[in-house]
Amino acid sequence: MARPTWTLVLVAVLCLVVRSASAEFWLDEFTTDGDVRKDYDRSGRQVASLVLDQRSGAGFNSTRKYLFGEFSVEMKLIPGNSAGTVTSFYLTSGEGDEHDEIDMEFMGNSSGSPTVLNTNVWASGDGKKEHQFYLWFDPAADFHKYKIIWNDMNIIFQVDDVTVRVFKRYADLPYPDAKPMAVHATLWDGSYWATEKGKVPIDWSRAPFVVSYRAYTANGCAVGGSSCPAAGGNEWMDRQPDDTDRLTVAWAHRNCLQYNYCDDGWRFPQGFPGECARN
Repeated sequence: MARPTWTLVLVAVLCLVVRSASAEFWLDEFTTDGDVRKDYDRSGRQVASLVLDQRSGAGFNSTRKYLFGEFSVEMKLIPGNSAGTVTSFYLTSGEGDEHDEIDMEFMGNSSGSPTVLNTNVWASGDGKKEHQFYLWFDPAADFHKYKIIWNDMNIIFQVDDVTVRVFKRYADLPYPDAKPMAVHATLWDGSYWATEKGKVPIDWSRAPFVVSYRAYTANGCAVGGSSCPAAGGNEWMDRQPDDTDRLTVAWAHRNCLQYNYCDDGWRFPQGFPGECARN
């Protein structure tokens, strides 16, 4: 499929390629809400810890907005029984009915159960495109890297540099390509939804719940600049799945996928979304 030239023109007019601040001071690029604790690990890397209790959750969001880019962060999730909690790393254009969004959400688990990673894509308010995966490791035992690569051809979701999902663009279907998005991270009470479809709520006797983030990087088109060239360390602009990506996606679907919206006939009684028959 040919790349839509109007999108490239829009990027060139609106954006300037930027990289995130140094690893020591990446939080300078964010505003915070709730109980956000700042510290440094033994290697001198800045760590932001979000704290959830019965009073409120917590989060931070970037002061910059981007139109395409590569965004990654290392996260250490809640140890033990985290049922009912939701931890996230995502991009969004806002909260309106026509918003765009790219989600990586981690749904809390009962002790001993695997953690579910929920990936989703919204375009002009059209969502319901979830793929959910059981993580193949304990995400609370140590930091692991989570990455979103977003360009005008596809969205790639990675866990520890392993591609688990690719959401492909089709010219006649909704795709997030025109609304700049900010980077967000949140920790909140999702008891009504997160664990076993809301059957297992938060056990507040275990509060406060803490999630830590470090090593954030952003290499993207920040809105407000003069150009966004496709050369010079911006490989993400032309990034498409290669043979290795296709193999790891197949592995993830075979071994870790526990929900695919394209298999949920109850949710789509009038027929599945258009991309389901093409992937």
